[in-house]
Amino acid sequence: MDDSAEIPMPASVPDGLHLELSRARVLSGKDAELGEWMQMLHDRYAECQQALPAERAAFEATFSHTEEDGTIWMYHLSLVGEGSPGLDTSNPVGAAHEAWARQVKERGWEELTPMFLLAPPHILDALTSFGRTGS
Repeated sequence: MDDSAEIPMPASVPDGLHLELSRARVLSGKDAELGEWMQMLHDRYAECQQALPAERAAFEATFSHTEEDGTIWMYHLSLVGEGSPGLDTSNPVGAAHEAWARQVKERGWEELTPMFLLAPPHILDALTSFGRTGS
């Protein structure tokens, strides 16, 4: 996410990493397409994993939430290395991912402010190493 450098990280996030929780409203009537988009990512899971080193993404997770009025929000949680280029659209799965995003959600993301990160030391060490180096 482009704005992550501007959001201060809490002390629990290791130096050189950014913890990001972003949300975007799903376009009205596009809930089936949201499901198709996520299915595409599941179907191409190995390709998605292969893209993580170049994006210096230690982990990513996506959620949806439907409000009482029927508005659907998608949330994206990630831990990425500082200077991550973000989604690599030169990669076929990245290009497909971006194409679905243009069809399904409002442009851009709202960035939520991270407050705390907790993981066992050996997991945090692995996430930190991967986020910093992509390996």
